[in-house]
Amino acid sequence: MQRVSPDKAVMTVPTHVAIIMDGNGRWAKARGLPRVAGHQRGAEAVRKTVKACRELGIGYLTLYAFSSENWKRPAEEVGDLMQLLRVYLRKELNELDANNVRIQFIGDRSRLAGDITTLIEDAESRTRANTGLCLIIAVNYGGQAEIVEACRRIAAQAATGSLQPDAVDEAVVAANLQTAGLPDPDLLIRTSGEQRLSNFLLWQSAYSELVFMDVLWPDFSKKTLLEAIEEFQHRDRRYGATSG
Repeated sequence: MQRVSPDKAVMTVPTHVAIIMDGNGRWAKARGLPRVAGHQRGAEAVRKTVKACRELGIGYLTLYAFSSENWKRPAEEVGDLMQLLRVYLRKELNELDANNVRIQFIGDRSRLAGDITTLIEDAESRTRANTGLCLIIAVNYGGQAEIVEACRRIAAQAATGSLQPDAVDEAVVAANLQTAGLPDPDLLIRTSGEQRLSNFLLWQSAYSELVFMDVLWPDFSKKTLLEAIEEFQHRDRRYGATSG
């Protein structure tokens, strides 16, 4: 935790915030606009949120940009989302790098277009040495698939004799996840009023504080983020122990 003074109010902020960015389509529908308009406004909310996290001294921000289940959406919408990812990386990379932001991606890259994979690799490479906010973007990501993949890695190690079965514990599993080396989220936010994890960071969120907000993602702002952090501050994080 770090203590900062946002808007003249001293508060303790979480080290790692994870966000399920939900509500772009409903935002657009309420305004009689195509769904892509909601996704475009959602991209602007991403910019604002990244900036707010930098200003507040948050160390890690993980955004659920595209789930492994999102391929089930209409092809046109999937294409729009992928194009927005291209545009975001091309337009924002220089500024993110200049602001000392480190970018990492989690998720299965095998189904992504070659140019998107190249953009991802370039973003990670260019910002790897940065020491400010770590921005983790989940693209074609699914928590269950991530755990299955980790189990396969561990099984392969056991099969070669490099890892004994009785040595497998929580730390071993965590080390084989895509988020290895990253702290687990302290605060997990979902926008739009829905109250489920939707296959997002299932292992890592075991002791995260969950905050569900009625605001649609395109309307998410620094003020909304501060409201979520204020709710987080009032939680009694016992990790299974008593409060004393």
